[in-house]
Amino acid sequence: MIATNYSDVRQNFKEYCDKATYDFETIIVTRERGENVVIISESEYNNLLENLYVRSNPEYYNELLQSIEQLKKGRGKKRELLDE
Repeated sequence: MIATNYSDVRQNFKEYCDKATYDFETIIVTRERGENVVIISESEYNNLLENLYVRSNPEYYNELLQSIEQLKKGRGKKRELLDE
């Protein structure tokens, strides 16, 4: 995690975007007047949204946890993916 001020981010915007994208760094942009801002990659953002969705549905989340336990115990089944 990197914390830096607004002016530094503005002057080095590409560098910080690359760090967020390629190094999966979280960039905290600190501001004197106003709340701080976070820069993350789009893939990290999408992952967060997916996790929020999965965890927001207790039924689906419990099913997922049970499936993980079954895989750990060697009860998984190997299947081929369907062509789209």
